[in-house]
Amino acid sequence: MTKIFNKRMLRNVVFHLLIIGVGFVMLYPLLWMLVSSFKPNSEIFKSFSLTIKSFTLENYISGWQGISGITYTRFYLNSFFLVALSMFGNIVSCLMAAYAFGKLKFPLKNFWFALMMVTLMLPKHVKLIPQYVMYNNFGWINTYLPLVVPKFLAQEGFFIFLITQFIRGLPREIDEAATVDGCGPFRLFSNIVVPLSVPAIVTTAIFSFIWTWNDFFTQMIYLNDIKKYTISLALRQLVDAMGNSSWGGLFAMSAVSLVPLFLMFVVFQNYLVEGITSGSVKG
Repeated sequence: MTKIFNKRMLRNVVFHLLIIGVGFVMLYPLLWMLVSSFKPNSEIFKSFSLTIKSFTLENYISGWQGISGITYTRFYLNSFFLVALSMFGNIVSCLMAAYAFGKLKFPLKNFWFALMMVTLMLPKHVKLIPQYVMYNNFGWINTYLPLVVPKFLAQEGFFIFLITQFIRGLPREIDEAATVDGCGPFRLFSNIVVPLSVPAIVTTAIFSFIWTWNDFFTQMIYLNDIKKYTISLALRQLVDAMGNSSWGGLFAMSAVSLVPLFLMFVVFQNYLVEGITSGSVKG
């Protein structure tokens, strides 16, 4: 019995050490960037170790000064503004579309749902030129409109699918009881579906936050005024503007830019897991 216990204990120890080792390898680039943000520029690329010989906060001070007289306060406010509108637009539009697919009956319902699912397989680069031409004709270039307006039109098929699967997993008895009590489609949506769909809504908000905050390509296409740049564009511009001397500031601002993402995940991770697993298991 003792030998079996010792073998099992040894196996568990080896397994956990292996997991820790793999996790460290995956986290090493992030840790190196964080450590390098506290090093002088002259020492950053001299060593790839995680030790700091000369600790300094100059990279954070100089990096926050930004570029062309515009500090990173402006870039962060732009990012939060864009993220807030994107989150709100995705939640409202995708929730209503998902409610229609999940609870209502209308002609060709399955066809429209399948057509929506097909859009998930369409690469964004295929739509880039037609969308740019259309937005240019609207006079929306160098504004936030191309980045925000589509969010209010339920363009994110992934979120529609996610919330639809969650809504379909809600007990039918609740709908029947509400209908007997006199609830119409609108009251059923606002009083029953929305409160019960909080995990899926929070999951949509988290992914909207992460995708919009990390978006670089789309924002680069439509924004060309530095005063409207988000944090993603500002980080890239930092290298373009000052070359190799800006690596310390780049690492410092990159580390700061990860804080909102980290806090968002830590605070809402339970809702995130519940929203994803409920949609996949009950769908």
